[in-house]
Amino acid sequence: MVPFSDIDQAYQRIQHLIVKTPLLTSDRLNDKLGFRLFIKAEPLQRTGAFKFRGACNAILSLEDADQPVIAFSSGNHAQAVAFVARLTGRKATIIMPQDAPEAKIAATRDYGADVVLYDRYTESREAIGKEIAEQQNGALIKPYDHEAVIAGQGTIGIELTDQIKAQGLSPQAVFCCTGGGGLISGLAISLHHSHPELAIYAAEPHNFDDVRRSLEAGTIISNDPEARSLCDAIVTPCPGTITFPIMKAHLAGGVAVTDEEALQAMQTCWRYLKLVVEPGGAVAVAAALQQAKETPSHLAGQDVIAVATGGNVDDVIYQNALTMEGAF
Repeated sequence: MVPFSDIDQAYQRIQHLIVKTPLLTSDRLNDKLGFRLFIKAEPLQRTGAFKFRGACNAILSLEDADQPVIAFSSGNHAQAVAFVARLTGRKATIIMPQDAPEAKIAATRDYGADVVLYDRYTESREAIGKEIAEQQNGALIKPYDHEAVIAGQGTIGIELTDQIKAQGLSPQAVFCCTGGGGLISGLAISLHHSHPELAIYAAEPHNFDDVRRSLEAGTIISNDPEARSLCDAIVTPCPGTITFPIMKAHLAGGVAVTDEEALQAMQTCWRYLKLVVEPGGAVAVAAALQQAKETPSHLAGQDVIAVATGGNVDDVIYQNALTMEGAF
């Protein structure tokens, strides 16, 4: 379990490098929803996603200032590790799936990292990462099952706590995009330190709702390896061994959304907030919007927070999102 003190120390370590992202709302959208939705805008973070926080804390925590770093990721963690490695003068090698968005692969290379491509459906990124780490005597910075990464992601909760107080909010629910669980684990620890009764929900893509199903079963359940989703940023095989006990202790449950709902949420973020969000980064917003369609909504009249996690989206997918029907 990651204590809140680790998250607080992480914030002290990285706050001079990260962006304190805004908590956005739209009165016009809120009138349509029937509750007040506040969106934590992590697409405005450095490298375009929350992942910069965890990568920054993990790498700055290394004892050897010259040790190479290795990571595996579909894109956002890849870019974050590559950029922090450049900031600290380290060599970075990133293992990325061949079908990752081209924009994410290009950006990772632009940050100076060596990119190794693999087939996510037939090869093990963990095995490739372990082999390269051994060859280079490098530090493997896992995207979610890594205590320093979890602590870094949890700094979002510290900022949210301050923003909730500053804006006079009384949130009843928080929705957070969830893959392996690194972000929501750190976020839940941090938020429950100040708001112990707050209901926190994992938001996941349809057919990749392993956290929701694992919470219901009380044990880790994997996704179908044949499943596919546009939400590449949070398509993971199963909850992490470090993150699952944290999620089990802190989360109220999970919500699954379709790719179509994620695209509609992307359009909603642009239409009302002028915020660019990628499919995986919009899933928490989609989960909140899904609740508004219930009759009656159990969130009616409440303050609700959704963490939009990233904005690194390919042009074609974004254009499709902006022309989707059914958005608010």
